[in-house]
Amino acid sequence: MDAQRAGARRCLVTGASGYIGGRLVPELLARGHRVRCLVRNPGRLRDQPWRADVDIAAGDVSRPETLAEAFDGVDVAYYLVHSLGTGPAFEATDRAAARAVGAAAAAAGVTRIVYLGGLVPAGVPEADLSPHLRSRAEVGRILRGSGVPTAELRAAVIIGSGSASFEMLRHLTERLPAMVTPHWVSTRIQPIAVRDVLRYLAGAAGLPPEVNRTFDIGGPDVLTYAQMMHRYARLTGLRRRLIVPVPVLTPRLSSHWVGLVTPVPNSIARPLVESLRHEVVCGEHDIARWVPDPPEGLTGFDQAVTLALRRIKEADVATRWSSASLPGAPSDPLPTDPDWAGGSLYQDLRERTVSASPAAVWRVIEGIGGDNGWYSFPLAWALRGRLDRLAGGVGLRRGRRDPARLRVGDSLDFWRVEEIQPGRLLRLRAEMRLPGLAWLELSVTPDGEHRTRYRQRALFHPHGLAGHAYWWSVAPFHTVVFGGMARNITERARREP
Repeated sequence: MDAQRAGARRCLVTGASGYIGGRLVPELLARGHRVRCLVRNPGRLRDQPWRADVDIAAGDVSRPETLAEAFDGVDVAYYLVHSLGTGPAFEATDRAAARAVGAAAAAAGVTRIVYLGGLVPAGVPEADLSPHLRSRAEVGRILRGSGVPTAELRAAVIIGSGSASFEMLRHLTERLPAMVTPHWVSTRIQPIAVRDVLRYLAGAAGLPPEVNRTFDIGGPDVLTYAQMMHRYARLTGLRRRLIVPVPVLTPRLSSHWVGLVTPVPNSIARPLVESLRHEVVCGEHDIARWVPDPPEGLTGFDQAVTLALRRIKEADVATRWSSASLPGAPSDPLPTDPDWAGGSLYQDLRERTVSASPAAVWRVIEGIGGDNGWYSFPLAWALRGRLDRLAGGVGLRRGRRDPARLRVGDSLDFWRVEEIQPGRLLRLRAEMRLPGLAWLELSVTPDGEHRTRYRQRALFHPHGLAGHAYWWSVAPFHTVVFGGMARNITERARREP
């Protein structure tokens, strides 16, 4: 530890609420670095176990005026944000953000930028790359040209509990014993375990100042996607999968197929699928010169899958692909905020008194969603989730990070935990496709000895005529859906031992 602290640096982590950023922060802290996190909403990090050990800077890489204070005094800046799934303008968004970060880092005297990009296929002209990979490469080029020495680490498929790539692989293999697949399942890929990605990222903080280049990073195995599915099936005790590749499934069709079978929505599945059209295998392993491989070697595919499955089984998933806020997710003030802007605000309020302790009611509330469902009319919830996915939303398949506990920022099916006061209040913000903003608030208060008052509010702030029409079109179902939810939550709490 003394040797580590001798090289301690002030590190700024952008994207700290995301999948990689949320895991990199404790890795940097363990190495003795001081860490500052740049996030749009500092409250999203409130329940992280490392929150008390870091500084928080409120800012947005797409708003250059918010960056100067965050970069002040920083030695190493980690760039871990992207606009995956934002629509056709995402390349311009990524380009502008990279320029803003590069300029802010240069102005603040930052000595190193570390960027996690995508592995670029060898010999493929940039114009022929998928839009996602093309943008990743452009961002790296902008950062390397910023005047700040930049290490661009390029990875293909990342295998780890909760990663989008792993969830895609897991659900395709588990749910489809036989499948007609797109041609890209025969493409060679060099996957890498998330633990090795984090080790490279953390180690890159100590690169000498003359290093300003890309590095390919990958694990020890090179496999086709079909081979990855077969090996996953073997590791989990499933029968060997029957996989028949056909050339007619385009990336667009493939993404809909992936979105139908896995929790990963089309908006994220499509760029992942498009990135697999070409072979993505490391062309060099130069990073080992400065960040040597561990004595036991890099983590192989089988071990990475085994570790990920163990984390899932033990409910010890630190971050998930859905940890980051959806691009364009609403950030308007809450209806309970003093500065609420006004306008129409529809409300469905349900209150019930139950002969159960507040703790018993809270256990039921905190277990909502995921495999437990929403305690009312499952068919209606399933239909709403299916409609959301058809509209390009996330649907109900994101599930939960932990089956029993929630924290601020967790995704919960097509909601996100916006506020949680353990034992008292759970507020969820909708991330489904809606013509307005929506919240669901569940709270408990003691009501005499062994009695509890349960309060449930559904709030909707409509946008335009479509928003008003939406509310009144679904209002007739509220008695069944929300009324049933209040009734079933309190009844389940009453039966709690």
